[in-house]
Amino acid sequence: MMLRSRRTLASYLTDLLAGGRISFTRDEAIAELEVTSRGFLAAAKRLQKKGQLLNPRHGFYVVVPPQYLVRGAPPPQWYIDDLMEHEGHPYYVGLLKAAEIHGASHQAVMQFQIVTDKRMPKIRAGRSILSFFYRKEIGALSGAIVDHKTDTGRFKLSSPELTGLDLLRYMHVTGTIDSIATVLSDLGAKMKAHELQKLAPAFERSVIQRLGYLLDYVKHSQAAESLHAYLQNEKLLPWVELDPSKRSSKTRKPPERDTRWNVLVHRRPELDQ
Repeated sequence: MMLRSRRTLASYLTDLLAGGRISFTRDEAIAELEVTSRGFLAAAKRLQKKGQLLNPRHGFYVVVPPQYLVRGAPPPQWYIDDLMEHEGHPYYVGLLKAAEIHGASHQAVMQFQIVTDKRMPKIRAGRSILSFFYRKEIGALSGAIVDHKTDTGRFKLSSPELTGLDLLRYMHVTGTIDSIATVLSDLGAKMKAHELQKLAPAFERSVIQRLGYLLDYVKHSQAAESLHAYLQNEKLLPWVELDPSKRSSKTRKPPERDTRWNVLVHRRPELDQ
């Protein structure tokens, strides 16, 4: 009687790639290969040393296809949806990475930025860095999160409107006011005024003021007007700094006061060419 040879983890990875999959969980592999947890971990460690396998989170693995061995990992958009399903938390790809995907970035985005309702550390995967940003109420944004197709499936992506608002909400990681204005000069053309107004209640008033000012500044008046109309319901509109990093700056020149948005402008943005 012939004995059936046991599949190896390496052959399992080959089969996954042939079937269009790029990731799997430890429990899946153990069940499929009929091995012990110790046996799986030993085999996985050997493949990780060869650069053929990644373990970005506990119990979650990413196959490195041959064409990505030099880079050390496939693109994050190929497996981010599976990763966040494994984590059990909603998410969307946003900020500068979303702007780049929407065709509104003037320079390469160095980090793959994800917004989720779980506090997670950065993940280094090959040459990529996955950065996570916390947002408690993601459910309120569901109408502005869209499916974006990839070579291996899909992932959640912020709409142009949500992307624009997030650029101002997370200013500490989205660059200078000049770079944000430059991105908005392109992204604003893709924003729908009614969608922007629907999203406004989910954001801080200061975010809306700054975004409205910048949309006016880069000549996307229709999008800006939708935010201005929303702010008309506010009884009191406090003054805010356009660039919060300039708040403590000891400048001799008083800031320009934009009375339409109640925004204090120490220096007007300069758009990148």
